[in-house]
Order: sequence, then C-alpha cells, then structure tokens
Amino acid sequence: MSLNETPRSVRIHIALFGRRNAGKSSIINTMTGQEIAIVSDVEGTTTDPVYKSIEILPIGPCVIIDTAGLDDEGKLGELRKEKTLKVLNETDISIIVIDASIGITEYDRYIIKQIKDKKIPIIGVLNKIDESDVSDDDAKKLQNEFNINFVKVSAVTGKGINELKNEIINIMPKSEDKFKIIGDLINPGDFVVLVTPIDKAAPKGRLILPQQQTIRDTLESDAVAVVTKEYELRETLDNLKKKPRIVITDSQAFLKVAADTPKDVLMTSFSILFARCKGDLLELIKGVKAVERLKDGDKVLIAEGCTHHRQSDDIGKVKIPRWIRQITGKKIDFEYSSGVSFTDDVKKYSLIVHCGACMLNRKAMLYRIDSAKKFNVPIVNYGILIAYVHGILDRALEPFPLARMIWKEENL
Repeated sequence: MSLNETPRSVRIHIALFGRRNAGKSSIINTMTGQEIAIVSDVEGTTTDPVYKSIEILPIGPCVIIDTAGLDDEGKLGELRKEKTLKVLNETDISIIVIDASIGITEYDRYIIKQIKDKKIPIIGVLNKIDESDVSDDDAKKLQNEFNINFVKVSAVTGKGINELKNEIINIMPKSEDKFKIIGDLINPGDFVVLVTPIDKAAPKGRLILPQQQTIRDTLESDAVAVVTKEYELRETLDNLKKKPRIVITDSQAFLKVAADTPKDVLMTSFSILFARCKGDLLELIKGVKAVERLKDGDKVLIAEGCTHHRQSDDIGKVKIPRWIRQITGKKIDFEYSSGVSFTDDVKKYSLIVHCGACMLNRKAMLYRIDSAKKFNVPIVNYGILIAYVHGILDRALEPFPLARMIWKEENL
C-alpha cells in the first residue's frame, strides 16, 4: 500500500440503513458516481454488509457501508439483520433511507431508535421522490417527529444528492486530531527513530500498517523519520548529529530497544501509540493488572482486528499465551477471535488481550472496550501487555504522563 493512500481504518465510516428495496444501493452509486453496489428491483439484493473505500468529493476519503434490509425474512433474514445491526458499532455517520412512496415503517422507527441510543449522527433520506409526491411539509413533519434532518432525494435523477452530501459534511464529527498517532508528541525538526524488525512475520516488500501510518504522521508534523532495525539501533543513534525526540519500536523488540535507547530519550511502541489513537489508553493500562489475578481455568480472549496467516511463533497465538502462563503459573484457557467478529459473550472472560487495532476504525475499537467495561472485564492491548511482562511498562509510558500516573496508582 502506498503511503499516500488513506487506510480504511482511518476513513469516515458512512453506513446506510433501511428496508429492502428502499434504494440504499442506488443512492450509493449516485453519490459516488460509480456502479459500486449491485442494484435490482428484486428485494434483498444486498445480503451482507458491503464495504467500499472511496473518495466522495468534496467530503474526502470515506468508507461507504451498504447493509441488508431490516425487513428481511426467514432464518437467513434474521442473521442478515443481526449483521446489519453490528455495523452500528463501527459507524461514524448513519443514513436512514426511506422509500417515499411507502412512507416510514416500524422497521425505520426501530433502526432510528438503535442509532440514537448509540448517539451516532444520523441523516434521514426520503428516496424515490421521482415516483411519489413528497412535499417539504412532509419532510418537515418527519424532522420534527424524530429531530433529524430529512433530505428529499431521487437516486434515479440525482435530485437532492448534493444536498445529501452537504448534510454529511455538516454532521461529520469534528475530530481530525483523534487520528493523531504521534503528531502531538513531537515538534518540527525533531528526529523520530522507528525500529521496524524485518522478520518472517513482516509482510514481504512493505512495512506493516502501524509503521506506515506513524511514518506518515511524523512527516506531516515536519519532523524527521529515521527507520532502522533493532540490531542497527545503537549504531543509528550514535550516527545521529542530535538526540532523537523519541524511539518507537515494534513491541516484540522491546527489550533490545529499551537496552539500546539512552535513558534520557523517550521510548514507546507502535502498539501503545495505537492504544491511544484508536482506543482508550487509560482503560487499557488498568486492564493489564488483571494478569496478576488470573486463576486456573480462567478464560482469556486474544482478539485481533484483522485476519492473517499465523506463523509458528505468532504473537497472538503463541507468544502472548506463553508469557501469560509463565507469569501466572496458572492453567489458562485461551480463546481467539479475528477480523470483524469479536465476541457475543464478553462476560465469560477474565481478561481480553487485543491487538493494536490498526485495521479497525476508532469507533469499532471503542465499542470493544466499552463492551468489556460493561461487564467489568479487563481489557489490554498487545503493546501494553508485552511491556508489562518484560518489566518496562513504566518507561514505555513516559511519553504519556497521565497514563503513567494511572499505572503508578495501579501499582500502589
């Protein structure tokens, strides 16, 4: 992937909901000017959520999510509706599409309530105005009833599409800085040393996504990115004409990097940076102490936001379970999840260990953290856990004073 491409995980996620044949797919095609979604007069053409990373001018990089109809029927229909509702957990902006020739239904009212309960920004669309006589007063009545702005649209003629785009712009979360990985920790001209091991787990011919994104954020902050491998770190530091502001490492090289980085230079990992960028660093810091409370027979979930071919020494499948067993001396039952699936039974776990979430958007990762908090299940991410098991978490948190203070309080 090019450094100039915007990863799906940091794009605004816009999801369309509504009944079958309300015109969700047609609106997507008209908005984007592309035949992205399959369109048919047959109800239920969209079965599973369909994700498409695109540029919508003048909005910018987005992920459009087309969902199955909420009035789908039968056992398969129930499964499709369940998947549709799960899309809410990663949605930044929601669009409820109503067939203007039919009007609002119980299914529309249901999804509006679900969206509002999750406090997701919502736009109403009255589609198919080319087939029905819909007045501004009709849209105003719905707006007053639901406290939602409704836009009259024809996906066939394109009427109202620009107004819909303007509504998306107006309602878009004003949170540009939430995607900062390191930009707020450095100043223009600072040297940032990034330690990127090239082992058999590294993708051939490219850096992994957290490394790419951190380099990009460094450059956008007008700082200098110096990339090296762990065994060349000491020589790299000796050859720099000035002291780096911070050294950032892959978590699996923590011990080597900690030993070779001078004590007066900040040091942390990509995974800990992503714990802050994508999730809730303070909550994840609190979660790591649960390792000490694990007992024989406890269940621990190892959760990853992507799917990949696992190596013989895979971090999630092999190394983390081994470290936890070594620290606790207990017989722990490990279970695993990956990709968009998480778990529907959070409360059965004594601890959740999550990856850095580089492939998830912030909304999806916060949902997973909140799900754990709801049932008082501790959750921690890979980087924090690895620093903890190696006894260097206090140092790895030096760039984050509040998180470090929380960690010290947890140790009192």
